[in-house]
Formats: sequence, structure tokens, C-alpha cells
Amino acid sequence: MRLDLPILVGKLLLGLHEYNDYKSRESNPMNKEEAQDILSLEVVAIRSKSYEELATLIGSPLNFERKGPSGAAYQIEIQVFWDNPRSSDGNLRVISSIDDGKFPSVFKPGSVDFIKSPDGNFVGE
Repeated sequence: MRLDLPILVGKLLLGLHEYNDYKSRESNPMNKEEAQDILSLEVVAIRSKSYEELATLIGSPLNFERKGPSGAAYQIEIQVFWDNPRSSDGNLRVISSIDDGKFPSVFKPGSVDFIKSPDGNFVGE
């Protein structure tokens, strides 16, 4: 019987159940279409916020989870920054991202961004 040391160590460290769960998650890539649909709904909601409401989110990212129709869980993060980091007024840049908490999507999440001006208009659209 051949012992595969990395697998054996993984099973010992994580426990057999957790290791098998980890391996199955690793082999099932994120459903990008489903993730993009979920993120699009969140972006519609965040775009409807006023400039003043968005400005209150600077330095306080929103992090939450949504379930897709497939039952998969997705982590969503929404961050708001000054578009010009040297100025604490002016346009706001909003970046929304989504991943399923698994490799490789955590390193390359789906994302959508937009810029909102103080008068409430979207820049570049």
C-alpha cells in the first residue's frame, strides 16, 4: 500500500470529513453566471443609494453572504472610496465583488465598479 504523505497529513489535520469537503469544493469552480446575476442585483441596490449615503460607507466595507438558486453561498463585499485618494470630497468610487470562498475565486472574484459624483450622476456612463 502506497502512502501519499500530503493527503495523509491533510486528512489528519482536517479530519476525513473536512478533508473530503475541502477536496470537493476545490474541484467545483464558482458558477460565474450565477455569481454575476447575484452581484448585479446587489449593484442595482447600491447604485440607488444617494451620494450622501454612499459617503457614509467610506472606510466601512459591507460584507455579507447570499445564496444562489443552486444553493451555493457567495460572499459579497462592497467598498466605497474617494475616487481621488488625495481629496476627501468629490467623486466616490464604489467597488462590489463576489466570490464563493473557494479557490481560485477568492483570488479573482467577480467585480463591478462605478463612480458617483456629488450631484448624484454616474461618471463615464
